[in-house]
Amino acid sequence: MELAGYEEFVASRYREIVRLGALLTGDGRLGEDLAQEGLIAAYRSWHRLAVPEGRPEAYVRRVMVRAAMRARRRRWRGEVPAEVVPDAPGGGFADQSDLSVQVFAALRRLPADQRVVLVLRFWADATEVEVAQSLGVAVGTVKSRTSRALAALRAGGLFVDSSKEIS
Repeated sequence: MELAGYEEFVASRYREIVRLGALLTGDGRLGEDLAQEGLIAAYRSWHRLAVPEGRPEAYVRRVMVRAAMRARRRRWRGEVPAEVVPDAPGGGFADQSDLSVQVFAALRRLPADQRVVLVLRFWADATEVEVAQSLGVAVGTVKSRTSRALAALRAGGLFVDSSKEIS
Protein backbone atom coordinates (compact mmCIF):
# COMPACT_ATOMS: atom_id res chain seq x y z
CA MET A 1 0.00 0.00 0.00
CA GLU A 2 1.40 3.39 -1.04
CA LEU A 3 1.32 5.78 1.91
CA ALA A 4 3.19 8.77 0.49
CA GLY A 5 2.12 11.84 2.41
CA TYR A 6 0.25 10.05 5.19
CA GLU A 7 2.99 10.56 7.79
CA GLU A 8 3.29 14.24 6.87
CA PHE A 9 -0.46 14.66 7.13
CA VAL A 10 -0.54 13.07 10.59
CA ALA A 11 2.49 15.04 11.78
CA SER A 12 1.05 18.36 10.62
CA ARG A 13 -2.59 17.89 11.72
CA TYR A 14 -2.44 15.51 14.70
CA ARG A 15 -2.76 18.16 17.39
CA GLU A 16 -5.83 19.78 15.80
CA ILE A 17 -7.45 16.39 15.16
CA VAL A 18 -6.98 15.35 18.79
CA ARG A 19 -8.36 18.70 19.95
CA LEU A 20 -11.45 18.13 17.80
CA GLY A 21 -11.83 14.66 19.33
CA ALA A 22 -11.57 16.07 22.84
CA LEU A 23 -14.20 18.67 22.09
CA LEU A 24 -16.52 16.12 20.48
CA THR A 25 -16.30 13.70 23.40
CA GLY A 26 -15.82 16.13 26.27
CA ASP A 27 -12.82 14.11 27.46
CA GLY A 28 -9.16 14.40 26.45
CA ARG A 29 -8.41 10.67 26.55
CA LEU A 30 -11.57 9.72 24.69
CA GLY A 31 -10.74 12.47 22.21
CA GLU A 32 -7.39 10.85 21.53
CA ASP A 33 -9.12 7.51 20.97
CA LEU A 34 -11.56 9.17 18.59
CA ALA A 35 -8.68 10.82 16.72
CA GLN A 36 -6.95 7.47 16.41
CA GLU A 37 -10.12 5.95 15.00
CA GLY A 38 -10.30 8.69 12.39
CA LEU A 39 -6.62 8.38 11.50
CA ILE A 40 -6.87 4.59 11.15
CA ALA A 41 -9.79 5.04 8.77
CA ALA A 42 -7.72 7.57 6.78
CA TYR A 43 -4.79 5.13 6.70
CA ARG A 44 -7.03 2.43 5.24
CA SER A 45 -8.41 4.83 2.62
CA TRP A 46 -5.22 6.75 1.92
CA HIS A 47 -5.08 5.54 -1.69
CA ARG A 48 -8.28 7.58 -2.30
CA LEU A 49 -7.33 10.52 -0.07
CA ALA A 50 -3.79 11.13 -1.34
CA VAL A 51 -5.00 12.42 -4.71
CA PRO A 52 -4.93 16.18 -5.33
CA GLU A 53 -8.70 16.54 -4.90
CA GLY A 54 -8.71 14.29 -1.82
CA ARG A 55 -9.57 15.94 1.48
CA PRO A 56 -8.04 13.76 4.20
CA GLU A 57 -8.82 16.10 7.10
CA ALA A 58 -12.48 16.36 6.10
CA TYR A 59 -12.61 12.57 5.86
CA VAL A 60 -11.05 12.14 9.32
CA ARG A 61 -13.44 14.74 10.76
CA ARG A 62 -16.46 12.95 9.26
CA VAL A 63 -15.32 9.59 10.69
CA MET A 64 -14.81 11.18 14.11
CA VAL A 65 -18.21 12.90 14.16
CA ARG A 66 -19.99 9.70 13.18
CA ALA A 67 -18.09 7.71 15.81
CA ALA A 68 -18.89 10.31 18.49
CA MET A 69 -22.58 10.16 17.60
CA ARG A 70 -22.55 6.32 17.65
CA ALA A 71 -20.95 6.38 21.09
CA ARG A 72 -23.77 8.63 22.32
CA ARG A 73 -26.36 6.01 21.35
CA ARG A 74 -24.72 3.21 23.34
CA ARG A 75 -26.29 2.28 26.64
CA TRP A 76 -23.09 1.58 28.54
CA ARG A 77 -21.23 4.77 29.34
CA GLY A 78 -18.56 3.25 31.56
CA GLU A 79 -19.92 4.58 34.85
CA VAL A 80 -19.40 2.32 37.81
CA PRO A 81 -21.62 2.98 40.83
CA ALA A 82 -19.77 3.54 44.07
CA GLU A 83 -20.96 2.73 47.58
CA VAL A 84 -19.73 6.05 48.86
CA VAL A 85 -19.79 9.18 46.74
CA PRO A 86 -16.39 10.90 47.02
CA ASP A 87 -16.17 14.56 47.94
CA ALA A 88 -15.75 16.84 44.97
CA PRO A 89 -12.18 18.09 44.78
CA GLY A 90 -11.79 21.77 45.45
CA GLY A 91 -10.34 23.35 42.34
CA GLY A 92 -7.61 25.90 42.68
CA PHE A 93 -7.82 29.46 41.47
CA ALA A 94 -6.17 28.59 38.15
CA ASP A 95 -8.78 25.93 37.43
CA GLN A 96 -11.62 28.39 37.97
CA SER A 97 -10.09 31.29 36.09
CA ASP A 98 -8.90 29.61 32.92
CA LEU A 99 -11.60 30.18 30.30
CA SER A 100 -10.61 27.17 28.24
CA VAL A 101 -11.06 24.91 31.27
CA GLN A 102 -14.48 26.44 31.89
CA VAL A 103 -15.52 26.03 28.25
CA PHE A 104 -14.32 22.44 28.17
CA ALA A 105 -16.21 21.62 31.37
CA ALA A 106 -19.37 23.31 30.05
CA LEU A 107 -19.15 21.37 26.78
CA ARG A 108 -18.72 18.14 28.72
CA ARG A 109 -22.04 18.76 30.51
CA LEU A 110 -23.97 19.08 27.23
CA PRO A 111 -25.65 16.11 25.55
CA ALA A 112 -23.44 14.68 22.81
CA ASP A 113 -25.68 15.78 19.94
CA GLN A 114 -25.61 19.40 21.14
CA ARG A 115 -21.87 19.29 21.83
CA VAL A 116 -21.13 17.93 18.34
CA VAL A 117 -23.23 20.64 16.70
CA LEU A 118 -21.48 23.41 18.65
CA VAL A 119 -18.02 22.03 17.93
CA LEU A 120 -18.72 21.70 14.22
CA ARG A 121 -20.42 25.10 13.93
CA PHE A 122 -18.08 27.23 16.01
CA TRP A 123 -14.77 25.40 16.29
CA ALA A 124 -14.66 23.71 12.89
CA ASP A 125 -16.43 26.74 11.33
CA ALA A 126 -18.92 24.63 9.38
CA THR A 127 -22.15 26.10 8.06
CA GLU A 128 -25.52 24.88 9.28
CA VAL A 129 -26.00 23.06 5.97
CA GLU A 130 -22.59 21.35 6.26
CA VAL A 131 -23.34 20.25 9.83
CA ALA A 132 -26.76 18.94 8.78
CA GLN A 133 -25.21 16.96 5.93
CA SER A 134 -22.46 15.63 8.16
CA LEU A 135 -24.91 14.44 10.81
CA GLY A 136 -27.64 13.36 8.41
CA VAL A 137 -30.25 15.64 9.99
CA ALA A 138 -32.33 18.61 8.82
CA VAL A 139 -30.97 22.15 8.98
CA GLY A 140 -33.77 22.98 11.43
CA THR A 141 -32.47 20.27 13.75
CA VAL A 142 -29.02 21.84 13.66
CA LYS A 143 -30.54 25.24 14.48
CA SER A 144 -32.59 23.91 17.39
CA ARG A 145 -29.68 21.91 18.83
CA THR A 146 -27.45 24.99 18.55
CA SER A 147 -30.07 27.15 20.24
CA ARG A 148 -30.61 24.66 23.10
CA ALA A 149 -26.87 24.21 23.62
CA LEU A 150 -26.17 27.95 23.72
CA ALA A 151 -29.08 28.44 26.13
CA ALA A 152 -27.65 25.73 28.39
CA LEU A 153 -24.22 27.37 28.31
CA ARG A 154 -25.76 30.76 29.15
CA ALA A 155 -27.79 29.22 32.00
CA GLY A 156 -24.59 27.63 33.30
CA GLY A 157 -23.00 31.08 33.52
CA LEU A 158 -20.47 30.59 30.76
CA PHE A 159 -21.51 33.66 28.77
CA VAL A 160 -21.67 37.13 30.24
CA ASP A 161 -24.06 39.57 28.61
CA SER A 162 -21.70 42.16 27.12
CA SER A 163 -24.45 44.79 27.11
CA LYS A 164 -24.45 44.90 30.94
CA GLU A 165 -21.93 47.09 32.62
CA ILE A 166 -19.46 45.38 34.88
CA SER A 167 -18.75 47.49 37.94
